[in-house]
Amino acid sequence: MILHPGALALIFGSAITMLLLIYAAINGTTLLIHWDYNSSSAYQLSLERRTYLISTLVNYALCFQIASLILFIYTMDDIHRLFVGAMCATGSLNANPVGWYTLASKIIVFFLSGFWVALNGIDQQAEEYPLVKLKYWLLLGLLPFIALDAALQLKYFLGLDPDIITSCCGSLFGGDSEQIQAAITALPVFPAMVAFYGGSVVLTGLIVLNLFWRSGVLRYLLAVATAGFFILSIASIIAFVSIYAYELPTHHCPFDILQREYNFIGYPLYLTLFTGTYFGMLPGLFQSLKTAPCLHDLIGTMEKKWLYRCIVCVVAQGALVTYTVYSSNLSSFL
Repeated sequence: MILHPGALALIFGSAITMLLLIYAAINGTTLLIHWDYNSSSAYQLSLERRTYLISTLVNYALCFQIASLILFIYTMDDIHRLFVGAMCATGSLNANPVGWYTLASKIIVFFLSGFWVALNGIDQQAEEYPLVKLKYWLLLGLLPFIALDAALQLKYFLGLDPDIITSCCGSLFGGDSEQIQAAITALPVFPAMVAFYGGSVVLTGLIVLNLFWRSGVLRYLLAVATAGFFILSIASIIAFVSIYAYELPTHHCPFDILQREYNFIGYPLYLTLFTGTYFGMLPGLFQSLKTAPCLHDLIGTMEKKWLYRCIVCVVAQGALVTYTVYSSNLSSFL
């Protein structure tokens, strides 16, 4: 299994990422100790030049971590044919339970990496490098998460056995399971649809309010609402979007929609969900940084871009869900 191209790309990519981040962390520690923007010494000048190099290396490394979530899911879906009893990524993940922890880790690292990249972008546009120390402290805090992600990923691929008989989505997302996903699949379809579209309207309204008013409370509220809508969207995909995509009332798997038979609809659906959540949380996360005079206007300008991108993603996600429902031959729930 480890010789699969996707697995090799993930393993070697994670190894290179770790090397880059360790190098960046070592140099970042030096910057944390010796950084003094008010100094005009030659050593301070060398530190300012070095921070550009380190930031560039970290940006590339974290962008790989962001992309690795997509590559990991694609690889899980692609290798399912190698396991007896597997029909999609669910079977691949069940072949070694560490896979579920790896998936959760990659989702967490996806958002943490994205937040650092956004923070670094603000710092590089601002004068006086106001966020240098903050972003390197955060980098040191981020490093253990990425190391854990790499370790879980390696353990998962090394633990795969092609002779194993695995279970797939029928057992995991079936009504007989006592786990939380079974409770989600048991949700009534129409109320689940009302909750999803109602949440979309509420979130869109909050974004519009944030576009017209620069209220810190609204920014924080949007971040919380976006995170909540992320959970609601995942539940909605399992509860009703999936059954309309498969045209089968008992099939609730959130991974089969990634396959060719369903026009790969899962990829744009998840992409808009994750991207919209990311951009929706940024204004609230960076609200406290606006107290710095040199960052207030810059973050205010960036906020508008984030909010517009967020609303585009929310609308696009709603359109994809609507298309899936109304293009389906399964109409008995409407």
